[in-house]
Amino acid sequence: MTFDNFADAHATVLWTIFAIALVMGAVVNKTNFCTMGAVSDLVNIGDTGRMRAWLFAMAVAMIGVVAMEATGVIDLGATLPPYRGSNFAWLEYILGGVLFGIGMTLGSGCGNKALIRIGGGNIKSVMVFGLIALCAYFMLNPFPGTDKTLYSELFYPWTNPTNIAMVSKQDLGSVLGALFGMDAGTLRTIIGSVLAAALLFFAFKSADFRDRFDNILGGLVVGLAVVAAWYVTSSLVTIDADGEMYSWKTYTGDDVWVMLQEQPRPKDVGIQSFTFINPIGQTLRYAVNGFQNIYVTFGVVAVIGVILGSLLWAVISRGFRIEWFASVRDFVNHLIGGILMGIGGVLALGCTIGQAVSGVSTLALGSFLAFGGIVFGSAMTMKVQYYQMVYEEEATFFKAVISSLADMHLVPAALRKLDKV
Repeated sequence: MTFDNFADAHATVLWTIFAIALVMGAVVNKTNFCTMGAVSDLVNIGDTGRMRAWLFAMAVAMIGVVAMEATGVIDLGATLPPYRGSNFAWLEYILGGVLFGIGMTLGSGCGNKALIRIGGGNIKSVMVFGLIALCAYFMLNPFPGTDKTLYSELFYPWTNPTNIAMVSKQDLGSVLGALFGMDAGTLRTIIGSVLAAALLFFAFKSADFRDRFDNILGGLVVGLAVVAAWYVTSSLVTIDADGEMYSWKTYTGDDVWVMLQEQPRPKDVGIQSFTFINPIGQTLRYAVNGFQNIYVTFGVVAVIGVILGSLLWAVISRGFRIEWFASVRDFVNHLIGGILMGIGGVLALGCTIGQAVSGVSTLALGSFLAFGGIVFGSAMTMKVQYYQMVYEEEATFFKAVISSLADMHLVPAALRKLDKV
C-alpha cells in the first residue's frame, strides 16, 4: 500500500493499531486472558488452562512471523525494541523479567491486565498505571535538569559490563546459522515451525485448555494481534518520494527524513508489535509534552485502544465495577508492584506480551530469558505469600523464600525451613 506522504501513512498505521488494540482489549476482558492468572492457576491449583492459552498465543504469533518472513512479506531484522539486536544483555533480560514477575503479582496483573482492569472500572489499576508510567518514563528519560535516568543510576554501571557483543543477531536462527555456517532465514523457518508445532501440541493435548473456549479465543486473538501489528508496521506502509520507495523501516533514518522534508518528526516510528510498559511511559510523555501530535505513537494508541476495548466489553456485559483497595497492605502491594513493573519491564525490553509473545515470535534469546524470569518471579512471589499466609509469624521472609525454592527444586529439600503446603 503506497502513500504520497508520511503523514497519511503514519495516520493509517496509528488508526489500524488502535482498531486492533480495541478488539484485543475487548476479547482479553471477555476471556479473562491473564498471564499473572496463568501462573497463579498453575502454582496454586495446578490448572494449566490459562498458561496454555498464553503459550497458544506465542505459537500463533510464531506461526505468523515464520510464514511472513519465509515469504518475504516482512523483515524483523530491526525492530522497536531491538529484539534480535546483537547486544545480548542477558543479565538485564533475566533481572528485569524477575522484577516484572514480582511486580505483576503484587499489582494484580501485568501491564496489559492493568489496562484491562482500568477499562473495567478498577481504580487500583489507575494507580498501578501511573506508577508504571512514571518509572518507565524515567528509566529512559533524564530527570528534570539532569542527564541521569533511573537506568543509568541503578543498573547501567553493573549490568552493562555483563552484556555480550554477539557476532550475529541474537535470534535462534542467526545464532545457529553463525555457529554451523547455515542460512539464518532457513533456520528461523525450521526452528520457528518446530517450536510452534510443539507449543500447539502442548496446548491442545490438555482438557484444561480445550474445554474452555475462552482459553482458545483469548490466545488466538492476542497472537493474531501481534502478527497483525508486525505486518502493518513492516510491510503495509510504503512511501513514494520523488519516484523512490521508502518502507517504514528505511524511513526512520535521518537522511531520509531530511530529504523528504517532513516536519515535525513523530516519535518512535519503526517496525514494532504490541508491548505495554514502555508505551505506558510514552503515554505520560505525550501528556507532559502538552498532547502534541508528534508524541502520538504506536504505543500510545495501543494503550488507549486496549483500555477502551475493555471498557466497551465491560459495558456490554454489564461487568463494569468500581473497585478500590481492600486494605493498607493491598495499597502497598499495588504501589510496589507498579514500581517494579515499570522498572523491570523497561530493563527486560518488554512484558508478558512484549517479550513473551511479540519478542518470542522473533525467536530472540533475550525474549525467552525474559519470559523465564517473569514466570519465576511471579511464581516465587506467590509461593512466598502463601507460606506467609499459612504460617503467619513463623514464616519469616527468609524461611518462606528458602521453602519456596525447595518447592521449585532450586535448592536441596534438606534446606527447607517450613513444611510443604
